[in-house]
Amino acid sequence: MITIYLKSYNKIVRNADVKLFDDMGYDDILWIDLIAPTVKEQKAVENFMEINLQTTQQIEEIDSTSKYSESETSIVCNSNFLIPFEGNYSVEPVSFIVSEGVLVSMHNIEFKSFNEVEKRLQMNYRAYSTGYHLLISLLEVRIDLDADLVEVLSKQVAQLSKHITITGKVNQELLRHINHLQENTMMLRENIFDRQRVLSGILRSERFPNDIYPKLGLMIKDVNSLINHTDFSYQRLDYLQDTALGLINIEQNNITKIFTVASVFFLPPTLIASIYGMNFRNMPELQWQGGYYIALGLMLGTMVLTYILFKWKKWL
Repeated sequence: MITIYLKSYNKIVRNADVKLFDDMGYDDILWIDLIAPTVKEQKAVENFMEINLQTTQQIEEIDSTSKYSESETSIVCNSNFLIPFEGNYSVEPVSFIVSEGVLVSMHNIEFKSFNEVEKRLQMNYRAYSTGYHLLISLLEVRIDLDADLVEVLSKQVAQLSKHITITGKVNQELLRHINHLQENTMMLRENIFDRQRVLSGILRSERFPNDIYPKLGLMIKDVNSLINHTDFSYQRLDYLQDTALGLINIEQNNITKIFTVASVFFLPPTLIASIYGMNFRNMPELQWQGGYYIALGLMLGTMVLTYILFKWKKWL
């Protein structure tokens, strides 16, 4: 699907026919947005803009030149957008190309950030005179959404910490939840770091209008603060994991202590029962009339003495 924002007419054409390019020039178009385009649509945009659109493999490459590069006629930016879904994140690659002042964006699904920028265009189209301004606005909105994701993750970590503090109960499910949050935190950090690399490339460029660079400085500061916040969340999760493992060790030690104390309580009675359970012919105790009751008394007495000793030593 192709969505075209016509600068000269100040309107948006959705599901545009590629034949529209035959009657248009660069000065007529501000933004071409491709959503899961067909081969025919890609060829039409490439022929009109005289550019080569990025392949999926090129967009997903992680080296710095794939994130931001310049040629004589165009600027290419590739980035990843995170999509939250049922407590997880999916990574969707997005490609931006600015050529002749026109922004060409290509992605496979619709994004909230693109819809937000489209609303801004409709409300104040004069603030977006070139594709460069649109690109910066898209990245700015995306950074705001990343900040929302960081805030949600921070709240989840805080709730988890409060739960462990109040209940003191730790189980296998809780450890899995901590690990899940750690994975989400790392994905979020990598996504924000990806944004930082793109902004750094733009900041080093001399092709953007001068009024953009002050905003770029603020955006990089925001990105750096988000990276620091995700690092803090990960460290907090690491601390919670250590706390959970410590609580599990304490619980295991208490169980071991119970079994140890129980075995010590029953050790003297077991010894007495073993002695008097022997069937040697010359054992004098075999002839005792009250031998059975004496043995029971000895066993009970040793248990009481063991209990008194443990209480005195404060081992219980």
